[in-house]
Amino acid sequence: MSHDHLHLLLNHVPTVGAVAALGLLLLSFVRRNEHLTHAGLEALYVVALLTLPAYITGVGASRELRDVPGVSDFAMRMHQDAALWGFTVIELAGFLGWIALWQMRRRDHLPRGIVAATTALLVVAIAMMAGAANLGGEIRHPEIRSGAAVVEVEGTDPADVFVAAAISKFVIRSTWGAPAGETVHFLGMSLSIGVLLAVNLRILGLMRQVRFTHLHRLLPWGMLGFGANLVTGMMFLIGTPSQYVTNVPFYWKVGLLMVAGANYLYLTVARSIWTGDERGFTPVDRAMAVGSIVAWLGILYAGRMLPFLGNSF
Repeated sequence: MSHDHLHLLLNHVPTVGAVAALGLLLLSFVRRNEHLTHAGLEALYVVALLTLPAYITGVGASRELRDVPGVSDFAMRMHQDAALWGFTVIELAGFLGWIALWQMRRRDHLPRGIVAATTALLVVAIAMMAGAANLGGEIRHPEIRSGAAVVEVEGTDPADVFVAAAISKFVIRSTWGAPAGETVHFLGMSLSIGVLLAVNLRILGLMRQVRFTHLHRLLPWGMLGFGANLVTGMMFLIGTPSQYVTNVPFYWKVGLLMVAGANYLYLTVARSIWTGDERGFTPVDRAMAVGSIVAWLGILYAGRMLPFLGNSF
């Protein structure tokens, strides 16, 4: 299965999934039901998490289609830029949604301001994703193109027109961009791993003198590190996509990142986790903790092995 097939499958997640999450949030406002709001925020977080592989497969598909007759490189670049903006907004919405869930767990009520801001961002993200989807259809269907909108100007530097091309130019040519990005990437990874390791080891029975609720307060710092990892990782992917989209360990890393991201959601919404100090943690809680630790070890291994197993650097 090529990147094209995977992208055609996964690109429905940020569109259909986001609409479903928005429907739950709007219905919760109408019915004033916090359980529906909770479900909508959880759905949004899952959609934001799965939008990552959707975007990555799109980058791979664009490289596979670049030399296909009848496919406009200009149209693909327009689609990639639109998708990048939509991806950015939906990730911000997912992050705000997670913050709302985290605050609800600690304060026993949803912060209305954050939920409203999350819903507004989700509406913007859906509009952007719809535009990106329409541009994606125009790549292989010239009969629906808007005409001048996809006509490439001869001699134009793509970096002067497209955001993704400008990012790529910066990563390749800047003397400090890539080193700074690597530094932030490793700092973010250390922060995220450090927080999740402490929380998950507590679930597995270590540090019994520290209450889980106290460690739970550190989760936003771990999510901040996770976000820094995501931003810098995307910068490198957009900058030099050929080093990643043909690299098998990179896909191992992305898959394991999905597991690590799911761990943040589980630690936030699972009731058994929150009552673990008094009632004891369940086997499912411990399995999730072990899975998270193994996933992060795998992420470290896959990232380190990119130059050796994938032969891309």
